[in-house]
Formats: sequence, structure tokens, C-alpha cells
Amino acid sequence: MVGIQTKTVAIIVAHPDDETLWAGGTILSHPLWNCFIVSLCRGNDPDRAPRFYKALKILKSDGNMGDLDDGSEQIPLEKEKVELAILDLLPQIHFDLIISHNPSGEYTRHLRHEEVSKAVIKLWYSERIFTDELWTFAYEDGKRKYYPQPEKDAAIYIKLTKQIWLKKYSLITETYGFEENSWEAKTTPKDEAFRQFTNSFTAVKWLNNGGVY
Repeated sequence: MVGIQTKTVAIIVAHPDDETLWAGGTILSHPLWNCFIVSLCRGNDPDRAPRFYKALKILKSDGNMGDLDDGSEQIPLEKEKVELAILDLLPQIHFDLIISHNPSGEYTRHLRHEEVSKAVIKLWYSERIFTDELWTFAYEDGKRKYYPQPEKDAAIYIKLTKQIWLKKYSLITETYGFEENSWEAKTTPKDEAFRQFTNSFTAVKWLNNGGVY
């Protein structure tokens, strides 16, 4: 049954709102999870940062923000810089579960999503972060043909109740302030999907294969 198992969970994302868009319903569906949410960008954003911390309260989670470059040019960041930012923001404890981006992102395309995913997998593989398992968001947009959709063949596919989805949608539109005709509001998935890895060797092999099974 959803929500009955206690877990210590880290959600590591590039931006404030990624945690809600791609995993918010899952977090809301597991009230016994002890979640710590890391956003690597926008920590000094006077609008988005306060909204992130308001979202954390609704998600009943703790968290922290960094301020990696998030310019529209998407200039690649040094791998070590992304990894160090994660290590700086994430509590150095053993997690039951870590959830993060997919190496190919959730849509076409955002470099920061891809960089964060790769950094998380490599940190796990090199034993600089510790978890029993890793879930990566599993969404695709048909190379911009449609709004991101959960991948039907993902290892974990969670159908959200109407009540949970409406609360998630409220986080996007009211807490984060995106208008109803915005990309974010129109995207907000009604189901959530994840790839699942129970050891870092499989995860890094998948990464080296381009994030393809």
C-alpha cells in the first residue's frame, strides 16, 4: 500500500519545481518518507528560492539550494563542480533511496538535468554518496512532439489519485506561481514513472550506454 513504509529519501534536482513536476505526487503519496530535497540552481533567485521553501513545507520535506549557473545559454558546467555542489548540499548520511534526473533529461533538452543525473550516478558509483537504490525520472517528449509523458515501460509507474494530482498541480500553479497556460502547468504529469537501480554498477553501465536499456 502506498505511503505506509518509512524511508530516508533524497531528491536531487537541478531546479526548484523539478521535484514537484517529476516526483511531487510520489512524495505526497508517501507521507512517512523522510525527504531531503536538493535544488542545485536558483539559490539566490529572489522569486524562485522562497517558493521552493514554501513547496518544501507542503511536501513535508527538508531541503537546501545551491546556485549553479542556470543561464539560458546552458553553458556546460565542469563535472567536478556539479559533483561538489551535490556533496556540499546533501547530508552525508546513508539514504534508503535517492531520486534524480535521467541522463537524457525529461524533455528535449535541458543540459542541467542531464549533468545532475550523471553526477549523482558517478557519486554513487565512487561511494561518495550512499543509497540502497536510485530512481531516475522516466519521461519523454517525442523530441518536442508533445508535452513530457511518463514512460510506460518504466520499472516504477505510479498512477496518482485525483486528489494527489490536484495538490501537485496547486504546487506548480499557486506555490510556484506558473500560469495555467504555462509549459509547466500544461506539463504537470498525472502519472509518475521512474527507472530503478539497486546497485551502482548497473547504473553506471546504463549511463555509459547512453541511458538506454
